[in-house]
Amino acid sequence: MKKFILLTLLFVASLSVSSCDLGDDGESYIYVPLKVVSTDLPESFDLNKTYHIKVTYLRPNDCTYFEGFEITKQELTTRNVVPVGAELSDNTGCKDTNDEVDAYFDFIVIYTDTYHFRFYTGEDENGDAQYLEIDVSVNETHVPAE
Repeated sequence: MKKFILLTLLFVASLSVSSCDLGDDGESYIYVPLKVVSTDLPESFDLNKTYHIKVTYLRPNDCTYFEGFEITKQELTTRNVVPVGAELSDNTGCKDTNDEVDAYFDFIVIYTDTYHFRFYTGEDENGDAQYLEIDVSVNETHVPAE
């Protein structure tokens, strides 16, 4: 019985070592910021509610795929929003498309101050990031005292 257990353990160990070869399929990706064309924000938010925010971005070529949003908090209620794409690092066979594509993210309103959104629109001639900036005020909902 001890030999059987030992052989089983050795077999399982050899499988775990030899079956992890991921190989190289020749494709690799780089992450790239995607330019925002427009966004659909309400004129105001209600405190403690979640909003489904629509963002229209440019897909530069057919080798770039949307991966999600990078949303960073700059100040208490300032958010930088950058759509992120994965692009084939060897994009020699890619065709330029500049398709306008819609994507969404959920945003929860937790502060009463006006939110300042900065949506990435590209870079200027000096390589500095440019933004579409939109302010959205917050309506406080008060629960009546009993």
